[in-house]
Amino acid sequence: MSKSMLEYSKTVLKKVSFDTLLFCKELKKALTTLLPDEVEELKIWLESFITDKPELHQSLVYLKA
Repeated sequence: MSKSMLEYSKTVLKKVSFDTLLFCKELKKALTTLLPDEVEELKIWLESFITDKPELHQSLVYLKA
């Protein structure tokens, strides 16, 4: 089930990527609900997902916290 939560989080982040504030809000939510190893997977996915979306680069701040 936890794997599906990671996939669900990715799906939500893809769908809200048009809005930077909403994206950051959903990212924070995902980081609090996922397990530590899932957070690491999400970080890897996120770094590749936002490479062509400079407006979302500010969301990397939440990965450092």
